[in-house]
Amino acid sequence: MSRIGKLPVNLPKGVTLSVNDANLVSVKGPLGELTQAVNKDIKVEVVGNEIIISRPSESKNHKSLHGLYRALIHNMVVGVSEGYKKELELVGVGYRAEAKGQNLEMSLGFSHEVLIQLPDEVKVETKTERRANPIITLTCIDKQLMGHVVAKIRSLRPPEPYKGKGIKFVGEQLRRKAGKSASV
Repeated sequence: MSRIGKLPVNLPKGVTLSVNDANLVSVKGPLGELTQAVNKDIKVEVVGNEIIISRPSESKNHKSLHGLYRALIHNMVVGVSEGYKKELELVGVGYRAEAKGQNLEMSLGFSHEVLIQLPDEVKVETKTERRANPIITLTCIDKQLMGHVVAKIRSLRPPEPYKGKGIKFVGEQLRRKAGKSASV
């Protein structure tokens, strides 16, 4: 069996899961509701406070779908019960960020401000303190959407290995390279 797929998903208190005839799984929790279409071959059932995902055969396709849908359903359960949070740090002289509703306005060393319109599901906060790098905090219940938004923001100024400037995750360790050495 799939090592990931055979693990049951625990349902926390206050979270409910329902599966309709079209194999559409919807998870409701205190933070919101998420839905995911599941392949018709994969069977999803709730036993007590656990979600069991099973497959009909040992074919390679069914094995891969088994683990995939178990991981997606687990991400949905965690999202509606706890939510996901990512923090980005802007490292560089003059780099700053400001949240205006669902718009994120950043100054990243370009000749112009960079403006990003965020989806309604993603909540953004910015924090700027004196003598510290600006921090962007993103929260969302959908892990896939969160990853997409974070990757888009990070791609504007990826961290570079020589000076360490760019947009990086809080706590991320960058591999630094030595610059040119002067010849004597």
